[in-house]
Amino acid sequence: MESISGAGILFDVHSLYARLQTLSDKRKRRGVRYSLELVLMIILLAKTCGESHPSGLAEWAKHRSAQLVDWFKLKRQKMPHHMIYRRILAEIVNVEELERMSSAYLSGMSKFGKQVLVAIDGKVLRGTLDDKQHGTYLLAAYLPREGIVLMELAIEGKGSEIPAAPLILKSLDLREKVVMGDALHTQRAVSIQIVEAGGEYLWFAKGNQPELEENIRLWFEPEVQPLPGMNFPPKDFETARQTNKGHSRLETRTLTVSSQLKDFLDWPHLEQVFKLERRFVSHKTGEVHEQIVYGLTSLSREEITPQKLLEMTRSYWGIENGLHYRRDVTLREDYTRLTKGRAGQAMACLNNLILGTLLSKKKYRTIPTARRYFSAHPAEALDLFLRLCEHPILVIMRLPITTIGDNIR
Repeated sequence: MESISGAGILFDVHSLYARLQTLSDKRKRRGVRYSLELVLMIILLAKTCGESHPSGLAEWAKHRSAQLVDWFKLKRQKMPHHMIYRRILAEIVNVEELERMSSAYLSGMSKFGKQVLVAIDGKVLRGTLDDKQHGTYLLAAYLPREGIVLMELAIEGKGSEIPAAPLILKSLDLREKVVMGDALHTQRAVSIQIVEAGGEYLWFAKGNQPELEENIRLWFEPEVQPLPGMNFPPKDFETARQTNKGHSRLETRTLTVSSQLKDFLDWPHLEQVFKLERRFVSHKTGEVHEQIVYGLTSLSREEITPQKLLEMTRSYWGIENGLHYRRDVTLREDYTRLTKGRAGQAMACLNNLILGTLLSKKKYRTIPTARRYFSAHPAEALDLFLRLCEHPILVIMRLPITTIGDNIR
């Protein structure tokens, strides 16, 4: 919010606050004390400033009621009770609408180039599990390098990731994207779907595709010495290597690729196969661990170098430490009990919005660092969601200060 001669403010109609105002509200208008966008905005602000649980969100708003009343020009001084936040998330929010809005908002914050990696992976919201271990399971499509969740879909459980993957990919624009998942998603049908949609795939071959894995493994085995008079054509192996230090260990990753199996293996749109070797050496104990996995991709040698392919396989695990870890540990997602309705999924979507928005700034070294800063500067957190100027073309409108709390549709 920025004053213009005291007569109005700059309000980005692409901002998150403006998009929240487009969500439908199931409540009857009469008797509504707190608008849907206000409650959701308080959740986003409080979590960005360091709170995690509904009771903490309510306390945060209570202690800053004077600021919130002034910012949003509210008629009521009293802030919502923590049960209101729970009820809004569980019963009032249309989660599908919230997911679509979040996807559109986060997608518009970055300019994507070619070969953008889309990682797909599932997650259980442990804070939603009951005594019988029934809870909310989600499948996410995530951009590891950008820190953006493109879409997240509720699924029945870990085993239902396979039929859910085509559904979530169908809702995305896969042109110039490279879809990567763990070995569970190495399926023929989804490989065809991705390529026909204009994208590429990058899979690992493991136990769920035993024949495919065995054929690739044998190809990378040391060559048998030919009998006298026999000649084997040379293999087109190319190798890339990368070494990283961190977490008290030295990691060396070596990727070897080949294009010669694309006409022999029965796999749709196959261009290259690869062997990925990982070697870990502990600085403290000197203990060595080695791991070898095999994979395949529809990207040709002309489209991607072995070094870039190696970097892409490493980037995939960003969905674990860049998304799941941050939501579980930093935003305390798994420690927040939200067992009613679809409150867990709605809160997960809001967590995605917070992470994507903070990471888009590229200003803070870590998410905890950003939260500590905004805890001391809540007005700047509000500005982050009200006036996020990251778009090629901004539509700016001047509004009277007295109407900032009204719906803009």
